[in-house]
Amino acid sequence: MDELNERKPYNAVSDFVDANVARGLGSKAAFIDPERTLTYGELQARSIRFAHALRALGIEPEHRVALLLNDTVDYPVAFWGTIRAGSVAVPLNIYLNVPQYAYVLADCRARALVIDAGLQPAIAPVLETLPRRPMVIVVGNGQEAPSSRLTPRPSRLKAQGAHVTEIAGTSPAMAAESHQFESLIAGADTTPFTADTLSDEVAFWLYTSGSTGDPKGVRHVHSSLMATAKLFGQGILGITEDDVVHSASKLFFAYGLGNAMSFPLSVGATAALWPHRPSPEGVFETLRRNRVTIFYGVPSLYTALLAHKDIGKGAGSDRLRLCVSAGEAMPAHIGRHWREATGVDVLDGLGSTEMLNTFLSNRPGDLRYGSTGKPVPGYEARIVDEHGRELGIDEIGELIVRGPSAGEGYWNQRQKSRQTFAGEWVHTGDKYRRDAQGYFYYCGRTDDMFKVSGMWVSPFDVEAALVSHEAVLEAAVIGKEDADGLIKPKAFIVLRNGYRADDGLLETLKHHVKDKAGPWKFPRWIELREQLPRTATGKIQRFKLREDDLRAAVHNAEP
Repeated sequence: MDELNERKPYNAVSDFVDANVARGLGSKAAFIDPERTLTYGELQARSIRFAHALRALGIEPEHRVALLLNDTVDYPVAFWGTIRAGSVAVPLNIYLNVPQYAYVLADCRARALVIDAGLQPAIAPVLETLPRRPMVIVVGNGQEAPSSRLTPRPSRLKAQGAHVTEIAGTSPAMAAESHQFESLIAGADTTPFTADTLSDEVAFWLYTSGSTGDPKGVRHVHSSLMATAKLFGQGILGITEDDVVHSASKLFFAYGLGNAMSFPLSVGATAALWPHRPSPEGVFETLRRNRVTIFYGVPSLYTALLAHKDIGKGAGSDRLRLCVSAGEAMPAHIGRHWREATGVDVLDGLGSTEMLNTFLSNRPGDLRYGSTGKPVPGYEARIVDEHGRELGIDEIGELIVRGPSAGEGYWNQRQKSRQTFAGEWVHTGDKYRRDAQGYFYYCGRTDDMFKVSGMWVSPFDVEAALVSHEAVLEAAVIGKEDADGLIKPKAFIVLRNGYRADDGLLETLKHHVKDKAGPWKFPRWIELREQLPRTATGKIQRFKLREDDLRAAVHNAEP
């Protein structure tokens, strides 16, 4: 894949949008949401118009354009229009709070913010505080109908509670420099246009989920998108023009961006979008209505789907051929249960914002439930100790990886960039082991591991043992000091409906872990929770559980 690293004139929109129109797919659906369909021809025309509109507004090459959008057919227009203009797209998480929005918008210094009208209330208090206030481009203000060039679909947005608004106009904080997305596109130049950019030029940023601190902006170049599409989307998943895909993980995630944007567009496939929070009902509806062939989710969602009354063959789709999981390691029993319930394999893999997408994965015909599979061809992975020495079979150490989709570093975070991006190798912060057959097994984050009786304990091993019991829906494990100052496992669990956390059940769970994971790994304490703290990508935030536990200990110690 050396050609993917060659510095040359290149703009990613040429491969992912224009090439599909050039080979006769202009009338084919590229994206479908519950209300509209966007064809490849419409995507090309509207992205050209939006690129011209940005230039007319004074947005120049390399200027950042933040995207705060639901997953609708407007998202790819804004994303590819920005890249076509030579500007830098910065997808933002739609589930952040006000302080987090203030942080990322100030950090990226966006010159423009493209925002769904329904998300304006969350942003209005932030804009006045920014050192450099972006101009605002509002998508869907309740007054303008979708473009007549787009095929309408029956509306389900209001019924499903999507981020939409029915009020006219914009908030006072946003009105002064606000533009309407549809008006800009309608009035823009239609002359075909693509900025002169380079394959090594930054095309977009993605912010990390912030599971271990403030989000960090990772800079990715134009060629990285096709690298992931060829190596994983085509090479592992075998995606083709005939596929219809659905990703429950949103487009603003690295995982979702590959799943529902770069992978399908790289071959002329179709992506079915869902503009609401992921839910079992939404997944089943989307899979059934669009006859989805490839579904992407995270372990917690697969667990919820399996517990739903509608689970069955194909999860609602008569064409479902493959399922994919990432975001957090999937316990073996969930994968096996999914296969039994739906008749379709789910491939667990590992990717990161820093590497853009998946670099370790199981694959069709080579699947081992409970493992993260093997390196995706085109990537190299090693397990090393704290001194960088490569470790042997079944030794636990940090996973490092290299490949053509690695980011250019963190924006304005020099020290963290040096620690993570060490030459060609990227430090993942994940603890792993590799067995004699070459399969990789997740053991936890580097700061989550702890020793009990001199032996390493992976929180994931204990969690997997707990959730294999019929009473436990979810579990998270941390290390906690006992009365003697020694570290022992403490578990936080969410029970399935119909179970109560009495002393008998808790003792049963402890013995269950002893049998499944090892006698030194059983949790000495088990605390019941209604839900576990997670990032928007579904990763358990164990550091929050540690903080909660420490605060409780301090409070209980006070006189």
